[in-house]
Amino acid sequence: MMEVEVKEVKHQKKPEWIRVKLPTGKKYTELRGLVDKYKLNTICTSGSCPNMGECWAEGTATFMILGNICTRSCGFCGVQTGRPSAVDWAEPEKVANSIKIMKIKHAVLTSVDRDDLKDMGSIIWAETVNAVRRISPGTTLETLIPDFQGNTRNIDRIIEVAPEVVSHNIETVRRLTRKVRVQAKYDTSIEVLRYLKDQGVNRTKSGIMLGLGETEDEVKDALHDLREAQVDVVTIGQYLQPSKKHLPVKQFITPDVFKKLEVFALELGFRHVESGPLVRSSYKAHKHIL
Repeated sequence: MMEVEVKEVKHQKKPEWIRVKLPTGKKYTELRGLVDKYKLNTICTSGSCPNMGECWAEGTATFMILGNICTRSCGFCGVQTGRPSAVDWAEPEKVANSIKIMKIKHAVLTSVDRDDLKDMGSIIWAETVNAVRRISPGTTLETLIPDFQGNTRNIDRIIEVAPEVVSHNIETVRRLTRKVRVQAKYDTSIEVLRYLKDQGVNRTKSGIMLGLGETEDEVKDALHDLREAQVDVVTIGQYLQPSKKHLPVKQFITPDVFKKLEVFALELGFRHVESGPLVRSSYKAHKHIL
């Protein structure tokens, strides 16, 4: 990786360790049938997640709320940018019913950024958690939240409904944040995570992508910053370019480097570390509540 000159990966096949087997199994087939029958919306399917089969087999799925148009234009993200639709106040019930139909044991909720709203979507966030608690009380929850521009009143709405895990991804190292996340600020994300822990959230979590041109020392610095903010769980995965319009992959990181970073992060004191080329934010999410 990371101490040598970084060059953009061009016209190169993905290495063997990036290739994914098609999801199979009885549980996957059952859930796929329910998603198709009821037209349920999961990030697992819409984002073509490489771990969909494995996660579904373990009773975990990820749902995106507040529409599918984001007010931000991050260079890594495949979600459409523009003017979002009006808030669907029936959405919390719809999501909760989807979770019940799919018999999901552990659900991850995420959303687009809604900087167009006064509350930045935090009210719908809280109502969705409450709806899941009411309709599918046996389901545990992780909320993968935006930064809410650091507004603590909006963050408090998440804390008040007490999901088992609250996560917010820094996505990349400090130096690359302006390029990768555009409207976001590295220090704002760190302070959001710190605030969550200071307010008593039991389990906090963040994630970072590799392959955007970062150095090993920068990744270690980011891990230090997360741990200093008392983050409990971290995921480390390979960035893959969603389209030609998005930031290019600068390098494919080898499995041994991911393993090295996993060992480093565990030594820093994280409770759980998921580190590997195909790791995504929700990978093995059900284990992060333990």
